[in-house]
Amino acid sequence: WRGNNNIADSIFSQMSREPYPIPSAIVMSAGTGGTSATLGRYIRYRGYPTDLIVVDPENSVFYDSYRNRDVTLTRACSSRIEGIGRPKVEASFQHDVIDRMIQVPDAASVATILWLESRIGRKAGASTGTNLWGALQVAREMVAAGRKGSIVTLMCDSGRRYLDTYYNPDWVAERIGDIAPYLAKLTAP
Repeated sequence: WRGNNNIADSIFSQMSREPYPIPSAIVMSAGTGGTSATLGRYIRYRGYPTDLIVVDPENSVFYDSYRNRDVTLTRACSSRIEGIGRPKVEASFQHDVIDRMIQVPDAASVATILWLESRIGRKAGASTGTNLWGALQVAREMVAAGRKGSIVTLMCDSGRRYLDTYYNPDWVAERIGDIAPYLAKLTAP
């Protein structure tokens, strides 16, 4: 995280060509917590005024662990958003480099990938939906506060392998629940 050739260095290098090259926030979900730890350490080491905001799906222990500063927490079940969230706190999850956490409902994550597909014509995995839902929330807060700046998040994976799950309305209705309220929020002016 101190040197180059890591995700944090790549993000800041790519952002150097943007109107707001130092992001106001980086919004990232946690699988094991390793990527968010790398980002947070890099931000602090470089002294950037960038907030690291970690988004966490339902049934993941990271959000509660962060709030309570308790690394021994566990859950009986795991996240329904593939690739992120855990039933126990991983050693690589570092509370001290995170500025804020947002818990994202699974229905919001799925609604966000469907909304994103309608906007860009590309399917993404639900962890991308979790990231983007959080980034959009941060953007709304910045607009409401009259703040300008950039927000970075990651598009984690293609949605092609989720055609039978997150992109199947019957599966979503049975396993995730009603996504309509979240779609309405995403499409509201």
